[in-house]
Amino acid sequence: MRFLHLSDLHLGKRVNEFSMLEDQAYILKEILNIIDEQKVEAVLIAGDIYDKVIPSAEAVRLLDDFLTRIAARELPVFLISGNHDSAERIAFGSRLMSSRQIYLSPVFESDVEPVTISDRYGEINIYMLPFVKPSLVKRVYPEEEIITYQDAVNAAVQHMQIDTDKRNILLAHQFVTGATRCDSEELSVGGVDDVDASVFDGFDYVALGHLHGPQKIGKETVRYSGTPLKYSFSETNHKKAAVIVDVEGKGKINIQQIPFLPKHDMREVRGTYMEVTALDFYKDMNTDDYLHITLTDEEDIPDAIGKLRCIYPNIMKLSYDNLRTRAAGTVRGTAEVEEKSPMELLREFYELQNNQPMTDEQEEIARGMMEEIWEVINS
Repeated sequence: MRFLHLSDLHLGKRVNEFSMLEDQAYILKEILNIIDEQKVEAVLIAGDIYDKVIPSAEAVRLLDDFLTRIAARELPVFLISGNHDSAERIAFGSRLMSSRQIYLSPVFESDVEPVTISDRYGEINIYMLPFVKPSLVKRVYPEEEIITYQDAVNAAVQHMQIDTDKRNILLAHQFVTGATRCDSEELSVGGVDDVDASVFDGFDYVALGHLHGPQKIGKETVRYSGTPLKYSFSETNHKKAAVIVDVEGKGKINIQQIPFLPKHDMREVRGTYMEVTALDFYKDMNTDDYLHITLTDEEDIPDAIGKLRCIYPNIMKLSYDNLRTRAAGTVRGTAEVEEKSPMELLREFYELQNNQPMTDEQEEIARGMMEEIWEVINS
């Protein structure tokens, strides 16, 4: 059976105050074209369907249209909630939708039961594990010691009672140890949300969501599909692609990637004002792309962003890199703070205030307090 693995649609997202809805509608149509051209037989969507717990009406309509078009093709869809989603909202209407083969992950309140589908090789069990936190799993299994995210996911998986003689696929939305993050992802307290990939050893394929960069973890069959679009300038070098997974007999899986062609790419441009406004510089460039322009002029250009938008209408960010900004220790317009975890920021602040680094004991206390606060905020 041929699966399409997607994740992290983040419908309704805004990037640098630009609405991405039009781009998202465009890429969802491209995905439908890929489904048709590649003769996809089932779709896996591994969480962060929306960008906010309470999505906009436009974002909801976009998902409704996308799922309706897939249902019209009579293809099964397996969709789980991520950390940006409301598990309850994603689960709404799931029993009704399952009659059209749209399977939505329920709120995690008991053992995860698989949805079983069949092909010419036999049965395939699809397990849908929404984003879980230790406190959530602890409520379901109060008798077990569940402190870390590793404990939580391990408990959830152990209670699935997987038949390893059959083919098993898992959808999950967690941070797996060894994966590479980028700054458009939500950072939790450094390291506490890690889950070791060995937890997933019983599955033939693990369709992961949560991280925006497409990547495999250890082996080809434990994989993040990444976002279909770039959502920050830390992703400019990402090769966004649809992940096509061919599941044949037990242990026989082939994976290929089909590049996504977005309506607007996201790129970085650098040079003096005179350089980036010269016709020879931009004549062969798609000037409608989303851009971060860094000017290297020593003096500020009056109304630079307004003038530049005459050529590059979709500038998202303007920075300066010159002697002044380097002397200040930063390039103006960057978002370095947003790229650091809370623990890194606290460590730097403590050293700035006390002229000495935090001790290991202080870090451990601070990390524990942060995690308690994190659990309350996200509960």
